[in-house]
Amino acid sequence: MAALNTGNNLMYMVLSLLLSFLVLSGVMSESALRGIQVRRVLPAELVAEQEAIIGVEVANQQRRVPSFAVVVEDMIREGNAGSPPASRAFALCAGRAFALRVAPQTAVMRSYRFTPARRGPLEFVGFRVATRFPFGLFSKALWLEAPRAALVFPALDPVPAAAPQSGALRRGERRAGPAGQSPESAGLRGYAPGDGQRRVHWRASLRRGVLLVRDQEQERSGEHRVRLRSAGCAAGAAFEAAVRGAASEVAANLRSGLRVALHTDAAAFGYGEGAAHRRRLLTHLALLAPDSAAEAPAPDGEGAGPLRGPNAAPAAREAGA
Repeated sequence: MAALNTGNNLMYMVLSLLLSFLVLSGVMSESALRGIQVRRVLPAELVAEQEAIIGVEVANQQRRVPSFAVVVEDMIREGNAGSPPASRAFALCAGRAFALRVAPQTAVMRSYRFTPARRGPLEFVGFRVATRFPFGLFSKALWLEAPRAALVFPALDPVPAAAPQSGALRRGERRAGPAGQSPESAGLRGYAPGDGQRRVHWRASLRRGVLLVRDQEQERSGEHRVRLRSAGCAAGAAFEAAVRGAASEVAANLRSGLRVALHTDAAAFGYGEGAAHRRRLLTHLALLAPDSAAEAPAPDGEGAGPLRGPNAAPAAREAGA
């Protein structure tokens, strides 16, 4: 009888030891997540079907306790602007980042690769932070709210730039060389996305260690107008292909140094150049929606560039191919 009681006591001791390991695992995993703060760093542009690097800064606000094996999942929701607030249950994981050790009162920078599937508004909801520290038996997680709205530009294909088309010169103006280049320069400035590579001043860039471009003045560069039909169109693959083609044409011609205008049935943008103008045009194309109820107006026939759109005339579509 004494031997039987001794066996029971040993079993109870083993069970108590196992339960203590479970409690210890919960306490240590909770301490690893306590004081964790996460910050998202987005790139300057998000383009559909183009891989982007998104930074994740993981900070440990605790004074003495380090955090181990921290997994950060960045949650997103794709949808239209003005839609209801996102729910955690329906959020999708855009990417994961892992930090093996975050010392107290420090922060580490991690990143993940993200490829947006389509153009339009993109909502970052928050972070799901989890750890399996210390024994890997259980995963403990917490939710960090970090809402942020972003915009995904249409996918860009490598298309050739159009031949420059310049209008009549006004009094006091002169025609520039190819792609709007002039030997005279008003100064140098930093390179921005959308600037033509022909304007890069390589000698000054190598001397200063940063990429510099020339600021042109008193010149009239080549012009090109991109036209896109949105009225009388239905949502679908054909309209998305037309938007993609228009965005690719805008980016290619601005990159080559031309002054580009964009005309759609929703808005019209005059000729311009530079990074700010490029972002303005691509933003409009990213948010452009077809209006199937509206009647498509007759083409005006002005300016350069073929009419794009799923319901454009066959000759116009062939010219834009």
